[in-house]
Amino acid sequence: MRHYKEPMKPKVILGSDHAGFHMKQSLKDWLTSEGYIVEDYGVLSDSPADYPDVAHPVAKRVSEDDTCKGILLCGSGNGVAITANKHADIRAAICWNDELASLARLHNDANILCIPARFVTTEDAKSMSERFLTTDFEGGRHQRRVDKMRCV
Repeated sequence: MRHYKEPMKPKVILGSDHAGFHMKQSLKDWLTSEGYIVEDYGVLSDSPADYPDVAHPVAKRVSEDDTCKGILLCGSGNGVAITANKHADIRAAICWNDELASLARLHNDANILCIPARFVTTEDAKSMSERFLTTDFEGGRHQRRVDKMRCV
């Protein structure tokens, strides 16, 4: 009898500003139901909030543990991506469809998915998150390119 061990799912570090709050809550519930361990770095309501206050701690956490993946949400996805990418070893990618989410992992070894909450549906966000979290980095010629990204 063969014993199959399902691959370990990455821990998901989740955060949003006010514009992404409701979508983040839906993603959190869905990810938990899918068996992911989720750490929620806020925000805790849809009251106005500044995206760097969440993006910096999420990026710091992901940069400290390469077994984690991050998901950040704001209205356009740009604010959280720009902020997160200030951190060494963070490769935050703005995605608005499944193909981009897959390619961000496959070719760029992205470790944070940035979702433009005002421009995609919650179902799109779930689908992109699934693709992002289940796609492995291809390596090979892409590793050489990823190695050139980091500033010294």
